[in-house]
Amino acid sequence: MTAAPGLGGGSRRVSTPDLERLTGVRSGKGTFYPEFRVAAQRTERVVAALDAISRALVQTVHGPEPLVRAVAEAARTHLGADWVLLALADGALPEARPRHLILDVDGTMYSFEGLAGARDPGPHLPDAVLNRLNDVLRGQLAQFRLPVIESHHAHVPIELDGGVIGAFAAWTPSHRTLDGTDETVMRILSSQTAVALQNCALFQTSQALLAESQARYAELLATQRELDAAQRHQVLDSERHRIARELHDSVTQCVLSAGMQIEVARSELNAAGGHTEEPGARLDLARDLTRSAVEQLRSAIYALNHPDHAGRSSLPDLLEQLATVHMPEDLQVSLQVSGTVIELPSDVEHALLRIAGEALFNTAMHGHARRAIVRLGYRPGAVSLSISDDGTGEPDKLRIALRLAEATDVDGHHRGLVNMRARAQEYGGTFEVQRSRIGGVRVVATIPVHPRAREGVGNDC
Repeated sequence: MTAAPGLGGGSRRVSTPDLERLTGVRSGKGTFYPEFRVAAQRTERVVAALDAISRALVQTVHGPEPLVRAVAEAARTHLGADWVLLALADGALPEARPRHLILDVDGTMYSFEGLAGARDPGPHLPDAVLNRLNDVLRGQLAQFRLPVIESHHAHVPIELDGGVIGAFAAWTPSHRTLDGTDETVMRILSSQTAVALQNCALFQTSQALLAESQARYAELLATQRELDAAQRHQVLDSERHRIARELHDSVTQCVLSAGMQIEVARSELNAAGGHTEEPGARLDLARDLTRSAVEQLRSAIYALNHPDHAGRSSLPDLLEQLATVHMPEDLQVSLQVSGTVIELPSDVEHALLRIAGEALFNTAMHGHARRAIVRLGYRPGAVSLSISDDGTGEPDKLRIALRLAEATDVDGHHRGLVNMRARAQEYGGTFEVQRSRIGGVRVVATIPVHPRAREGVGNDC
């Protein structure tokens, strides 16, 4: 038989699988491939353990208990351990709970702390596990300051800031022999657990401080609202007394002087022998009107100086006071409030109060009304104020007069309507003149309670 070229003669040889080509490593040892398989399996276990460690450490934000459970389970799964113990010494990381946790080969939890889902160890713990737990809890860690790796037992200290604060131990069955790789995994678990527990304690502390600061902030807001209410009341009280002084020192004196002049004119007319009934009747009417005006002014001055409820400062209270104290006796005014009353900015309340005062003044002086209804409605996003009367006013004519006054303002007439609309629009609101269901005029002002609101709903009369 002729040898094949390049084979150096002789019979043809069947080539065996090339180990170098299969593994990428040159070796003439017959045991290399089995060892390679063992090393690959160990690497897979380490990668799985590192993955479990990473998933365990993200439990930090959920508190220390899920973290401790996840770390112990990661060690049990990687080592295939019969027992796993994780414990902190008394006084170390005092905020951390639980202080210890034990898992058996099935993943059943045991703890003396009454941990949710954990069993009381009772007689279930082996002596080696129970003794190690007692040593760690009592801080007897001098003999365990260095890792201990034996064939079926491993002990790794938990260190933080250069000191030992606990221990991490495992016991494996006879068929699971521990090696240096297992030691490395347990040391990673131990060191990362210490840092994670510390971060968890800091996180819990920061959450507690945040809750406390939020409570203090709420208290400050409540105090600020009380101070604002007290300040508004003080301003209103000062303004009330100022108006009372002005009414007493100026308006009342002018009305009294006018009454005296009417009496003098009446006397002179009688002395001159005037017998015309019409001037006398008109003077008598003017005298009665001035007396009525003086009585109303005195009543208003008394009410301003002696309010029934000095502590009232909400918008409904102010409108009630406006409707019952500052209106003529022949105008019956009622107030209706709907919705949940909320605190409005003081400038918005002031604007609504001035709108109501101007509308009621027009009703009394120009509308010849006998009855008026003030409605204040609190709606989602807006507050509406409407004043309706049964007078002789014509809404169509008032709307035309309002447009003309806004466009020209030649003689100053109807400035009250213009001012009311301007006050509403100043705060992003609207102002409308409508027909009232009780026969006269109805004005409606709607103001949003926050910048984005642009609508409000009021009840028709």
